[in-house]
Amino acid sequence: MDVLAEATKRRQAGHAVISMAVGQPSHPTPKAALEAANAALGHGRIGYTDALGTSALRHTLAGHYRKRHGVEIDPVRIAITTGSSAGFNLAFLTLFDAGDSVAIARPGYPAYRNILAALGLDVVEVPVTAETHFTLTPESLEAAQAASGKRLKGVLLASPANPTGTVTGREGLKALADYCAANSIAFISDEIYHGLTFVGEETSALELTDEAIVINSFSKYYCMTGWRIGWMVLPERLARPIERVAQSLYISPPELSQIAALAALDAEVELDVYKESYRRNRDFLARRLPEIGLPLASPMDGAFYAYVDVSRFTNDSMVFAKRMLAEINVAATPGLDFDPLEGHRAMRFSYAGSNAEIEEAVERIAGWLK
Repeated sequence: MDVLAEATKRRQAGHAVISMAVGQPSHPTPKAALEAANAALGHGRIGYTDALGTSALRHTLAGHYRKRHGVEIDPVRIAITTGSSAGFNLAFLTLFDAGDSVAIARPGYPAYRNILAALGLDVVEVPVTAETHFTLTPESLEAAQAASGKRLKGVLLASPANPTGTVTGREGLKALADYCAANSIAFISDEIYHGLTFVGEETSALELTDEAIVINSFSKYYCMTGWRIGWMVLPERLARPIERVAQSLYISPPELSQIAALAALDAEVELDVYKESYRRNRDFLARRLPEIGLPLASPMDGAFYAYVDVSRFTNDSMVFAKRMLAEINVAATPGLDFDPLEGHRAMRFSYAGSNAEIEEAVERIAGWLK
Protein backbone atom coordinates (compact mmCIF):
# COMPACT_ATOMS: atom_id res chain seq x y z
CA MET A 1 0.00 0.00 0.00
CA ASP A 2 2.97 2.34 0.56
CA VAL A 3 4.09 1.68 -3.00
CA LEU A 4 0.55 2.32 -4.23
CA ALA A 5 0.37 5.60 -2.31
CA GLU A 6 3.64 6.76 -3.87
CA ALA A 7 2.39 5.68 -7.30
CA THR A 8 -0.74 7.76 -6.79
CA LYS A 9 1.36 10.80 -5.86
CA ARG A 10 3.51 10.38 -8.95
CA ARG A 11 0.46 10.00 -11.18
CA GLN A 12 -1.04 13.18 -9.72
CA ALA A 13 2.24 14.95 -10.46
CA GLY A 14 1.85 14.05 -14.13
CA HIS A 15 3.97 10.91 -14.45
CA ALA A 16 2.72 8.09 -16.69
CA VAL A 17 2.54 5.48 -13.93
CA ILE A 18 1.48 1.90 -14.62
CA SER A 19 0.45 0.05 -11.47
CA MET A 20 0.98 -3.68 -11.11
CA ALA A 21 0.93 -3.28 -7.35
CA VAL A 22 -2.58 -4.20 -6.20
CA GLY A 23 -5.05 -6.91 -7.12
CA GLN A 24 -7.70 -4.59 -8.48
CA PRO A 25 -9.41 -5.46 -11.77
CA SER A 26 -9.13 -2.76 -14.40
CA HIS A 27 -12.53 -3.74 -15.80
CA PRO A 28 -15.72 -1.99 -14.67
CA THR A 29 -18.39 -3.40 -12.40
CA PRO A 30 -20.81 -5.50 -14.49
CA LYS A 31 -23.43 -3.46 -16.30
CA ALA A 32 -26.35 -5.26 -14.66
CA ALA A 33 -24.96 -4.47 -11.20
CA LEU A 34 -24.62 -0.76 -12.03
CA GLU A 35 -28.16 -0.63 -13.40
CA ALA A 36 -29.57 -2.32 -10.29
CA ALA A 37 -27.70 0.11 -8.02
CA ASN A 38 -28.87 3.11 -10.05
CA ALA A 39 -32.48 1.95 -9.81
CA ALA A 40 -32.15 1.52 -6.04
CA LEU A 41 -30.70 5.01 -5.67
CA GLY A 42 -33.66 6.34 -7.60
CA HIS A 43 -35.96 5.06 -4.87
CA GLY A 44 -33.85 6.87 -2.30
CA ARG A 45 -34.34 4.38 0.52
CA ILE A 46 -31.00 2.72 1.29
CA GLY A 47 -30.75 1.54 4.87
CA TYR A 48 -29.86 -1.26 7.23
CA THR A 49 -30.51 -4.88 6.35
CA ASP A 50 -30.35 -7.96 8.55
CA ALA A 51 -26.87 -8.34 10.02
CA LEU A 52 -26.21 -11.39 7.84
CA GLY A 53 -27.53 -9.71 4.70
CA THR A 54 -30.64 -9.72 2.59
CA SER A 55 -32.61 -12.90 2.12
CA ALA A 56 -32.54 -12.46 -1.67
CA LEU A 57 -28.75 -12.38 -1.88
CA ARG A 58 -28.29 -15.29 0.54
CA HIS A 59 -30.78 -17.47 -1.35
CA THR A 60 -29.21 -16.58 -4.70
CA LEU A 61 -25.75 -17.48 -3.41
CA ALA A 62 -27.12 -20.84 -2.29
CA GLY A 63 -28.25 -21.34 -5.88
CA HIS A 64 -24.77 -20.34 -7.07
CA TYR A 65 -23.23 -23.20 -5.08
CA ARG A 66 -25.84 -25.63 -6.39
CA LYS A 67 -25.09 -24.64 -9.99
CA ARG A 68 -21.32 -24.17 -9.79
CA HIS A 69 -20.26 -26.78 -7.24
CA GLY A 70 -23.15 -29.23 -7.06
CA VAL A 71 -23.73 -28.76 -3.34
CA GLU A 72 -26.87 -27.85 -1.42
CA ILE A 73 -26.29 -25.00 1.02
CA ASP A 74 -29.04 -23.83 3.36
CA PRO A 75 -29.18 -20.01 3.03
CA VAL A 76 -29.14 -19.75 6.85
CA ARG A 77 -25.47 -20.81 6.63
CA ILE A 78 -24.58 -17.83 4.43
CA ALA A 79 -23.49 -14.50 5.90
CA ILE A 80 -23.02 -11.41 3.73
CA THR A 81 -20.04 -9.34 4.87
CA THR A 82 -18.46 -5.94 4.29
CA GLY A 83 -15.85 -7.39 1.96
CA SER A 84 -13.87 -10.52 2.68
CA SER A 85 -11.87 -8.50 5.23
CA ALA A 86 -14.89 -8.39 7.51
CA GLY A 87 -15.31 -12.11 6.96
CA PHE A 88 -11.82 -12.78 8.28
CA ASN A 89 -12.43 -10.55 11.30
CA LEU A 90 -15.69 -12.36 12.09
CA ALA A 91 -14.16 -15.80 11.63
CA PHE A 92 -11.10 -15.11 13.78
CA LEU A 93 -13.09 -13.44 16.57
CA THR A 94 -15.68 -16.21 16.69
CA LEU A 95 -13.42 -19.22 16.33
CA PHE A 96 -10.36 -18.35 18.41
CA ASP A 97 -9.24 -16.99 21.77
CA ALA A 98 -6.20 -14.82 22.38
CA GLY A 99 -3.07 -16.94 22.31
CA ASP A 100 -4.46 -19.61 19.98
CA SER A 101 -2.19 -20.70 17.12
CA VAL A 102 -3.36 -20.35 13.50
CA ALA A 103 -1.39 -21.57 10.49
CA ILE A 104 -1.06 -19.63 7.24
CA ALA A 105 1.13 -20.14 4.18
CA ARG A 106 4.41 -18.28 3.69
CA PRO A 107 4.45 -16.52 1.27
CA GLY A 108 0.87 -15.47 1.82
CA TYR A 109 -1.51 -12.53 1.97
CA PRO A 110 -0.05 -10.15 4.60
CA ALA A 111 -3.40 -9.05 6.06
CA TYR A 112 -3.91 -12.56 7.45
CA ARG A 113 -0.80 -12.19 9.56
CA ASN A 114 -1.63 -8.64 10.61
CA ILE A 115 -5.26 -9.27 11.59
CA LEU A 116 -4.37 -12.41 13.54
CA ALA A 117 -1.57 -10.58 15.36
CA ALA A 118 -3.82 -7.59 16.13
CA LEU A 119 -6.31 -9.97 17.76
CA GLY A 120 -3.63 -11.48 19.98
CA LEU A 121 -3.41 -14.75 18.09
CA ASP A 122 -0.21 -16.68 17.46
CA VAL A 123 0.61 -16.75 13.74
CA VAL A 124 2.34 -19.90 12.53
CA GLU A 125 3.74 -19.21 9.06
CA VAL A 126 4.29 -22.47 7.19
CA PRO A 127 6.68 -22.32 4.22
CA VAL A 128 5.21 -23.49 0.92
CA THR A 129 7.68 -24.55 -1.74
CA ALA A 130 7.93 -26.70 -4.84
CA GLU A 131 8.25 -29.71 -2.50
CA THR A 132 4.78 -29.03 -1.09
CA HIS A 133 3.40 -27.97 -4.50
CA PHE A 134 3.28 -24.41 -3.13
CA THR A 135 0.42 -25.22 -0.76
CA LEU A 136 -0.15 -26.38 2.81
CA THR A 137 -0.12 -30.11 3.47
CA PRO A 138 -0.81 -32.23 6.58
CA GLU A 139 2.91 -33.03 6.68
CA SER A 140 3.96 -29.36 6.58
CA LEU A 141 1.45 -28.56 9.32
CA GLU A 142 2.81 -31.37 11.49
CA ALA A 143 6.35 -30.09 10.97
CA ALA A 144 5.32 -26.53 11.85
CA GLN A 145 3.68 -27.66 15.07
CA ALA A 146 6.74 -29.70 16.03
CA ALA A 147 8.98 -26.68 15.39
CA SER A 148 6.80 -24.23 17.32
CA GLY A 149 5.83 -26.59 20.11
CA LYS A 150 2.21 -25.40 19.84
CA ARG A 151 -0.90 -27.24 18.72
CA LEU A 152 -2.88 -25.52 16.02
CA LYS A 153 -6.40 -24.27 16.60
CA GLY A 154 -6.91 -23.08 13.02
CA VAL A 155 -5.62 -23.42 9.45
CA LEU A 156 -6.23 -20.83 6.75
CA LEU A 157 -5.67 -21.72 3.10
CA ALA A 158 -6.30 -19.65 -0.03
CA SER A 159 -6.90 -21.31 -3.40
CA PRO A 160 -6.17 -19.73 -5.82
CA ALA A 161 -3.55 -18.11 -3.61
CA ASN A 162 -2.08 -14.65 -3.29
CA PRO A 163 0.79 -14.08 -4.17
CA THR A 164 1.78 -17.49 -5.52
CA GLY A 165 -1.19 -18.14 -7.80
CA THR A 166 -1.35 -21.71 -6.48
CA VAL A 167 -4.54 -23.70 -7.06
CA THR A 168 -4.84 -26.48 -4.50
CA GLY A 169 -6.45 -29.45 -6.22
CA ARG A 170 -9.33 -31.49 -4.90
CA GLU A 171 -7.11 -34.21 -3.45
CA GLY A 172 -4.88 -31.75 -1.61
CA LEU A 173 -7.84 -29.77 -0.31
CA LYS A 174 -9.50 -32.96 0.96
CA ALA A 175 -6.32 -34.04 2.72
CA LEU A 176 -6.24 -30.71 4.58
CA ALA A 177 -9.95 -30.82 5.44
CA ASP A 178 -9.64 -34.39 6.73
CA TYR A 179 -6.53 -33.55 8.75
CA CYS A 180 -8.24 -30.58 10.37
CA ALA A 181 -11.35 -32.62 11.18
CA ALA A 182 -9.29 -35.42 12.73
CA ASN A 183 -7.35 -32.97 14.91
CA SER A 184 -10.20 -30.60 15.94
CA ILE A 185 -8.66 -27.73 13.96
CA ALA A 186 -10.88 -25.05 12.41
CA PHE A 187 -10.41 -25.01 8.63
CA ILE A 188 -10.88 -21.64 6.87
CA SER A 189 -10.92 -21.72 3.07
CA ASP A 190 -10.29 -18.38 1.34
CA GLU A 191 -11.95 -18.68 -2.07
CA ILE A 192 -11.99 -15.01 -3.10
CA TYR A 193 -10.20 -15.77 -6.38
CA HIS A 194 -12.67 -18.43 -7.44
CA GLY A 195 -13.69 -17.83 -11.02
CA LEU A 196 -10.08 -16.94 -11.88
CA THR A 197 -8.56 -20.40 -12.22
CA PHE A 198 -6.52 -21.05 -15.36
CA VAL A 199 -4.84 -24.37 -14.54
CA GLY A 200 -6.07 -27.18 -12.28
CA GLU A 201 -9.24 -27.94 -10.36
CA GLU A 202 -11.29 -25.15 -8.82
CA THR A 203 -12.72 -27.00 -5.85
CA SER A 204 -14.70 -25.41 -3.04
CA ALA A 205 -14.10 -26.80 0.43
CA LEU A 206 -17.91 -27.06 0.63
CA GLU A 207 -17.74 -29.96 -1.82
CA LEU A 208 -15.70 -31.90 0.74
CA THR A 209 -17.00 -30.96 4.18
CA ASP A 210 -19.76 -29.07 5.98
CA GLU A 211 -17.32 -28.02 8.68
CA ALA A 212 -15.17 -25.60 6.66
CA ILE A 213 -15.58 -21.84 7.01
CA VAL A 214 -15.55 -20.50 3.45
CA ILE A 215 -14.83 -16.83 2.76
CA ASN A 216 -15.47 -15.26 -0.63
CA SER A 217 -15.84 -11.82 -2.16
CA PHE A 218 -17.32 -9.89 -5.06
CA SER A 219 -14.08 -7.90 -5.39
CA LYS A 220 -12.01 -10.01 -7.77
CA TYR A 221 -13.94 -12.08 -10.35
CA TYR A 222 -16.94 -9.75 -10.07
CA CYS A 223 -14.84 -6.53 -10.35
CA MET A 224 -16.43 -4.88 -7.31
CA THR A 225 -13.49 -3.94 -5.07
CA GLY A 226 -14.84 -0.53 -4.02
CA TRP A 227 -18.30 -1.87 -3.19
CA ARG A 228 -16.82 -3.70 -0.18
CA ILE A 229 -19.08 -6.73 -0.31
CA GLY A 230 -18.34 -10.40 0.33
CA TRP A 231 -19.79 -13.47 1.97
CA MET A 232 -19.12 -16.45 4.24
CA VAL A 233 -20.50 -19.97 4.26
CA LEU A 234 -20.54 -21.43 7.74
CA PRO A 235 -21.29 -24.64 9.60
CA GLU A 236 -24.85 -24.10 10.80
CA ARG A 237 -23.76 -24.04 14.47
CA LEU A 238 -21.64 -20.94 13.78
CA ALA A 239 -24.32 -18.88 12.02
CA ARG A 240 -25.82 -17.38 15.18
CA PRO A 241 -22.44 -16.62 16.89
CA ILE A 242 -21.22 -14.92 13.70
CA GLU A 243 -24.48 -12.96 13.51
CA ARG A 244 -24.09 -11.67 17.07
CA VAL A 245 -20.53 -10.46 16.46
CA ALA A 246 -21.53 -8.92 13.11
CA GLN A 247 -24.43 -7.03 14.71
CA SER A 248 -22.01 -5.36 17.10
CA LEU A 249 -19.15 -4.66 14.70
CA TYR A 250 -20.88 -3.78 11.44
CA ILE A 251 -24.68 -3.55 12.04
CA SER A 252 -25.14 -4.80 8.47
CA PRO A 253 -23.36 -4.95 5.13
CA PRO A 254 -24.19 -1.96 2.88
CA GLU A 255 -27.58 -2.45 1.25
CA LEU A 256 -26.64 -0.73 -2.03
CA SER A 257 -23.69 -3.07 -2.48
CA GLN A 258 -25.89 -6.09 -1.78
CA ILE A 259 -28.34 -4.97 -4.47
CA ALA A 260 -25.51 -4.60 -6.98
CA ALA A 261 -23.97 -7.94 -5.96
CA LEU A 262 -27.26 -9.75 -6.48
CA ALA A 263 -27.36 -8.54 -10.08
CA ALA A 264 -23.65 -9.31 -10.62
CA LEU A 265 -24.27 -13.01 -9.95
CA ASP A 266 -26.05 -13.18 -13.32
CA ALA A 267 -23.26 -11.43 -15.25
CA GLU A 268 -20.99 -14.41 -15.92
CA VAL A 269 -20.98 -13.93 -19.71
CA GLU A 270 -19.60 -10.40 -19.30
CA LEU A 271 -17.21 -11.42 -16.54
CA ASP A 272 -15.76 -14.35 -18.46
CA VAL A 273 -14.74 -11.91 -21.20
CA TYR A 274 -12.75 -10.06 -18.54
CA LYS A 275 -11.25 -13.34 -17.38
CA GLU A 276 -9.93 -13.98 -20.89
CA SER A 277 -8.05 -10.67 -20.80
CA TYR A 278 -6.36 -11.81 -17.57
CA ARG A 279 -5.50 -15.09 -19.28
CA ARG A 280 -3.79 -13.19 -22.11
CA ASN A 281 -1.82 -11.19 -19.54
CA ARG A 282 -0.92 -14.39 -17.72
CA ASP A 283 0.33 -16.11 -20.85
CA PHE A 284 2.32 -13.04 -21.86
CA LEU A 285 4.01 -12.72 -18.43
CA ALA A 286 4.71 -16.44 -18.17
CA ARG A 287 6.71 -16.15 -21.39
CA ARG A 288 8.19 -12.66 -21.12
CA LEU A 289 9.25 -12.36 -17.47
CA PRO A 290 11.77 -15.24 -17.58
CA GLU A 291 13.11 -13.82 -20.86
CA ILE A 292 14.06 -10.56 -19.14
CA GLY A 293 15.68 -12.26 -16.13
CA LEU A 294 12.70 -12.56 -13.77
CA PRO A 295 11.97 -16.29 -13.40
CA LEU A 296 8.70 -17.33 -11.80
CA ALA A 297 9.06 -18.28 -8.14
CA SER A 298 5.71 -20.14 -8.05
CA PRO A 299 2.98 -21.28 -10.44
CA MET A 300 0.48 -18.92 -12.04
CA ASP A 301 -2.43 -21.36 -11.86
CA GLY A 302 -5.01 -18.80 -10.78
CA ALA A 303 -5.75 -15.33 -9.37
CA PHE A 304 -3.90 -12.58 -11.29
CA TYR A 305 -0.39 -12.47 -9.86
CA ALA A 306 3.11 -13.36 -11.01
CA TYR A 307 5.48 -13.97 -8.08
CA VAL A 308 9.02 -13.72 -9.38
CA ASP A 309 12.61 -14.17 -8.24
CA VAL A 310 14.55 -10.89 -8.43
CA SER A 311 17.71 -12.13 -6.68
CA ARG A 312 19.72 -11.68 -9.88
CA PHE A 313 19.23 -7.92 -9.50
CA THR A 314 18.71 -7.18 -5.80
CA ASN A 315 18.71 -8.51 -2.27
CA ASP A 316 16.18 -5.92 -1.11
CA SER A 317 12.82 -6.09 -2.86
CA MET A 318 11.56 -2.91 -1.17
CA VAL A 319 14.45 -0.86 -2.56
CA PHE A 320 13.92 -2.55 -5.92
CA ALA A 321 10.21 -1.57 -5.90
CA LYS A 322 10.97 2.03 -4.96
CA ARG A 323 13.64 2.41 -7.63
CA MET A 324 11.46 0.85 -10.31
CA LEU A 325 8.67 3.29 -9.51
CA ALA A 326 10.96 6.32 -9.31
CA GLU A 327 12.95 5.52 -12.46
CA ILE A 328 10.44 3.98 -14.90
CA ASN A 329 7.05 4.66 -13.26
CA VAL A 330 6.06 1.01 -12.82
CA ALA A 331 4.60 0.04 -9.44
CA ALA A 332 4.78 -3.51 -8.10
CA THR A 333 4.72 -5.10 -4.67
CA PRO A 334 7.87 -6.18 -2.78
CA GLY A 335 7.93 -9.80 -1.71
CA LEU A 336 8.65 -8.78 1.89
CA ASP A 337 4.93 -8.08 2.25
CA PHE A 338 4.19 -11.74 1.68
CA ASP A 339 7.24 -13.44 3.15
CA PRO A 340 9.10 -11.71 6.00
CA LEU A 341 11.95 -14.24 5.85
CA GLU A 342 12.68 -14.74 2.16
CA GLY A 343 10.61 -12.10 0.40
CA HIS A 344 13.56 -9.73 0.05
CA ARG A 345 14.41 -11.72 -3.10
CA ALA A 346 10.94 -11.66 -4.66
CA MET A 347 8.40 -9.31 -6.24
CA ARG A 348 4.71 -9.68 -7.00
CA PHE A 349 3.32 -8.30 -10.24
CA SER A 350 -0.45 -8.00 -10.58
CA TYR A 351 -1.74 -8.63 -14.09
CA ALA A 352 -5.27 -7.39 -13.44
CA GLY A 353 -4.69 -4.40 -15.72
CA SER A 354 -5.36 -4.02 -19.42
CA ASN A 355 -3.33 -6.00 -21.95
CA ALA A 356 -1.74 -2.81 -23.30
CA GLU A 357 -0.71 -1.62 -19.82
CA ILE A 358 0.86 -4.94 -18.88
CA GLU A 359 2.82 -5.18 -22.12
CA GLU A 360 4.07 -1.59 -21.81
CA ALA A 361 5.07 -2.12 -18.16
CA VAL A 362 7.10 -5.22 -18.97
CA GLU A 363 8.93 -3.53 -21.83
CA ARG A 364 9.81 -0.64 -19.50
CA ILE A 365 11.13 -3.15 -16.96
CA ALA A 366 13.12 -5.00 -19.62
CA GLY A 367 14.90 -1.83 -20.70
CA TRP A 368 15.51 -0.79 -17.10
CA LEU A 369 17.01 -4.14 -16.07
CA LYS A 370 19.50 -3.97 -18.94
